[in-house]
Amino acid sequence: MRPIRSYVLRQGRTTPAQKRALEELLPKYGLGFRAEPLSGPEIFGRSAPLVLEIGSGMGETTAAIAQARPDADFIAVEVHGPGVGSLLNRIEKAKLSNLKVLRHDALEVLEKMIPDASLAAIHLFFPDPWPKKRHHKRRLVQAEFAALAARKLAPGGVLHAATDWPDYAEHMEAVFSREPLLARAGSGFAERLETKFEARGKRLGHEIRDLYWRRRIRP
Repeated sequence: MRPIRSYVLRQGRTTPAQKRALEELLPKYGLGFRAEPLSGPEIFGRSAPLVLEIGSGMGETTAAIAQARPDADFIAVEVHGPGVGSLLNRIEKAKLSNLKVLRHDALEVLEKMIPDASLAAIHLFFPDPWPKKRHHKRRLVQAEFAALAARKLAPGGVLHAATDWPDYAEHMEAVFSREPLLARAGSGFAERLETKFEARGKRLGHEIRDLYWRRRIRP
């Protein structure tokens, strides 16, 4: 995969509650990275649709979707400590048994830990748009990512992306439409709930775009 990272590890403030969660709850609800495939039944002890969320932010949408879909299992991948801590606290408060958190680079997780054709869905909600043209190479959605994501989806599985940047939405459309394993879809695996980030975008007049692509049953 591309050596250029699509994120920057910002030094945001970690609250005492988030710090405590990282210390006490990550061993309980977290997964450690390993460079070999790890199946859903190994993680959750059951066979159920498995969903990977790339960049779960502060975790409000992630936890809400997991709570609304107890029939499915979710892995949230996030690199930023405050967001991981916040999500861990949400998991603990709601006593969610179908959601695990992995603090690691999402591309490595997708490439190394997720078996091919194993995911019911991939959620990519509001990735960094890197709006300046000279930074477009840092955008997560590139041809290599589309091919990797499609390979990890089970036939019929859905890639659900959302952004409030029109230019990035157009870029995503172009990239995903060129991936032979993906076909446009009309809906996702689960309803996406509004985040604080999205609400802020709406206040600024940004149009929210949800994009759905389904792994073809036959190539």
